[in-house]
Amino acid sequence: MSSSTTSHAYGVGLIALLVAVGASTIFYTGFYLPESLAKPSVPEHILKPEGTLIIDIVVGAVNEGADNYVPNKAVATLEQNNLVKWINLDDTPHTVSPDHRTSDAYSGDFGSAGVLMPGEEYEFLFTAPQEIHYHCQPHPWMTGTIIIEKSRF
Repeated sequence: MSSSTTSHAYGVGLIALLVAVGASTIFYTGFYLPESLAKPSVPEHILKPEGTLIIDIVVGAVNEGADNYVPNKAVATLEQNNLVKWINLDDTPHTVSPDHRTSDAYSGDFGSAGVLMPGEEYEFLFTAPQEIHYHCQPHPWMTGTIIIEKSRF
């Protein structure tokens, strides 16, 4: 009788390789890929603009027919002032609510999460050209528009 002597090293090595490939695939698809796709790639000069555009909710904005969002039809330019801040200078709580659901691929949904109490601020970083019409939820006669334009240079 003859007995064959074979090494199990080849089988163990193959199993180890399959386990490593499986673990790598799980890590890549489960952790790395979702993190890398979570936010789009946006140039640094758009994420860190030169300045901030300030829109004031002025004193007396709650009165129908009075000035409310100043400037009312604001224009922001990517790379220059696409970080926009609304400041409630009025004595009454207000909101910054889009007329239609609006989202920025990088910053998410546009609109204050709730009311802005007197002295509070809401800021939003726009990363793409668009035009948004917005209003105050409790005071629908308060309306404004923000236009985001590409930089010309």
